[in-house]
Amino acid sequence: MSRKKAEKEQEKTPIILVVDDNQQNLELLQAYLEDMDCQTVPAGDGLQAMEIVAENPPDLILLDVMMPKMSGFEVCKRIKNDPKTSDIPIIMVTALNEFGDIEHGIDSGTDDFISKPVNKLELLTRVKTMLKLKHLSDKLERTLAYLSEIEKQAQVTKSD
Repeated sequence: MSRKKAEKEQEKTPIILVVDDNQQNLELLQAYLEDMDCQTVPAGDGLQAMEIVAENPPDLILLDVMMPKMSGFEVCKRIKNDPKTSDIPIIMVTALNEFGDIEHGIDSGTDDFISKPVNKLELLTRVKTMLKLKHLSDKLERTLAYLSEIEKQAQVTKSD
């Protein structure tokens, strides 16, 4: 497979996991994202979000903080502490705005915050930025793996 073809296959529609225990908030966030070329996957709580991430890791997570069963802080911490999922960008969507809450979110590993009530333009701008960063990060990872493979082949050729 040519390198250009491989790159084209990597440019798939991004998957955004939207996590909120409030159905209206979930629907609003999904409606705001309809204008983007992306697929949204809803989750009603932290446990459901963890199951989805384990089955099919998304490209980005919009994560409510205050939820039953498992808080957004705990979800974020678990995702960021797992080497298989640690590179998934997480934007916490929260009504919390105390400095301690922000500090707790940062300690949990969040990449960004959006305050409720959510402004559509701000949401779309931050989502696009995070998806662009994720795309570039993934591309860099693929390039480094490709260079490592070439290096290994060169070592084998040199030793022959």
